[in-house]
Amino acid sequence: TADTHRGLLTAHNLDGKRNWQIDYGAEWEGNQPGTRCCPAVDDGRVFILSGHGLLVCCDVTNGDVIWQKDVAKESGGETPACGFAESLLLDGGNVICTPGGEDAALVALNKKTGDVVWTTKGFSEQSAYCSPILVERGGLRLVVTLTVQSLVGVDASNGMVVWKTPFDETEKLQNHSVSPVYSDGLIYATSGHRKGGQMYALAEDGRSVSLKWGDEILNTLHGGLVFVDGYVYGSNTTHRWVCLRASDGNVMYRASGVGMGSIIYADGNLYCYGEKGNLGLVRAKPDAYEEVSRYKITVGEGQHWAHPVISDGR
Repeated sequence: TADTHRGLLTAHNLDGKRNWQIDYGAEWEGNQPGTRCCPAVDDGRVFILSGHGLLVCCDVTNGDVIWQKDVAKESGGETPACGFAESLLLDGGNVICTPGGEDAALVALNKKTGDVVWTTKGFSEQSAYCSPILVERGGLRLVVTLTVQSLVGVDASNGMVVWKTPFDETEKLQNHSVSPVYSDGLIYATSGHRKGGQMYALAEDGRSVSLKWGDEILNTLHGGLVFVDGYVYGSNTTHRWVCLRASDGNVMYRASGVGMGSIIYADGNLYCYGEKGNLGLVRAKPDAYEEVSRYKITVGEGQHWAHPVISDGR
């Protein structure tokens, strides 16, 4: 039963000592069992979403549960085949997630109380493992994400759908676990279960999108993307690291590197974390995959599918 597999939330200090650990409830036991969410921290609280759709808010100092809400059950959302797998978006006083319910594909809850602030009335598509992002354009603040069949932009203040465009409508396996990336009026979205990605131009007022170009190379499966100085970087399903030019989709390079994995960016460098445990430091430049150094992470079992996090120079 679901209660035999428990989820643990742990806080460590920066020398690795455990400060506290709590059992936040049943975790996913289906396809690819385990937790599938990065904690989000803000204003003395930490927020997580379980694979079963339970949203938990805890005190960041000791792990005490402040409130919790079964957003999947309350919205009538159908659990995806691999469970709910998104990291929550914090926006001002709200915490935003994608339970995929009736008139509630996305919902915003008050981060202090858990009360519903808004739902996406008229938009009911199922969740597809994607973590939403926040985009500001033309005075609008948009929550942008991928659902089962759409790339969608939602007004962050009230949950109204400002625009949506079809994405993978005819695919049998809609696995959209890579957050779209945005820079200077451009949104790139991709999926490892389609031919590749698509670059969209976001209108100056933020109220519409148009397809700029399509790509069949950077079909990132679940490792994330970064948008740096007019180029998009990530890995693809052929285990290559790829750089695309945002203006036209031109492939700048393809390199084996540390193998398919996840990516983050800071201070001119890419941190590429291959699923076999190699973490590579790579210069963020479009002319070549220049690996400065790499480190082998030897602990753990199975694939290394977590996403690294950068904070305060670490």
